[in-house]
Amino acid sequence: MEFEKLQQFLKDEEAAGITALREEEEQKSQMMKEKIEKMTEEISSLSEQIRALEQELGAEDVSFLQSYKDTQDRAQCTLEDPETVSGALIDVAKHLGNLTYRVWKKMLGTVQYTPVTLDPNTANSYLSLSEDLTGVRNRDERQQVPDNPERCDGWLCVLGSEGFSSGRHCWDVEVGGGGWRAGVAKESISRKGHVDLNPAEGVWCIGLTSPGYRAMTSPPTRLTVQRKLQRVRVQLDWDRGKVSFSDPSDNTPLYTFKHTFTERLFPFFGTLETVRICPLEVFVSVK
Repeated sequence: MEFEKLQQFLKDEEAAGITALREEEEQKSQMMKEKIEKMTEEISSLSEQIRALEQELGAEDVSFLQSYKDTQDRAQCTLEDPETVSGALIDVAKHLGNLTYRVWKKMLGTVQYTPVTLDPNTANSYLSLSEDLTGVRNRDERQQVPDNPERCDGWLCVLGSEGFSSGRHCWDVEVGGGGWRAGVAKESISRKGHVDLNPAEGVWCIGLTSPGYRAMTSPPTRLTVQRKLQRVRVQLDWDRGKVSFSDPSDNTPLYTFKHTFTERLFPFFGTLETVRICPLEVFVSVK
């Protein structure tokens, strides 16, 4: 599906380029046609004057002498020499210059980059992932999926496809109105059966529960939130042992876990409805 979208984009760009080239060709052909028509009219007018002068020159001497002055005035050519028409050729550079780069840059507006994608092999059988692996929703019915060791079956959750064992990482999660969880989980977390979603079990997350917004400590810590959260920012600093959460709409801090990490951590998502990883803006710079 994604390849089909890219292929269609390139086809549309090719068609648009050909259309622009044909339009310029028609405009410049029309311009040259009008120039030629004007020159033809001027040549025709001169030809008429020449014929008239030839007739007067062939008249009897007395008649010619009487109209000599008028004939001399009309014989003066007031037309300027034809000028070379600039811009008559197709602007090849406009259509072909940096063509690949221009199309690629425009393509950035049609594609998205997300710092985290979901691993369908870890998704609970009640969850369904979007085609681009950035969104997950609860289907309320079990799907026929392999019961592989990586798959979570105790919680309605899914892990990210890439784990982190160093450095700083950040991603925004669009959360729904139903119950949800967002954070990180260690690689060795138990995937089968019920798991308490707290640091003791290797999960550092916050979420919306029936009592309200909570940091999933043991026991859970109530979060002070001024308004309903639409998005949550997760910031992992593996080396300093910090997982921080904030509201990206105004950068309001929500909660920070501190722990000395010793293994890979994976983005963690749980939902009773839907959650989605937000794309980042992509910029192009030329050096």
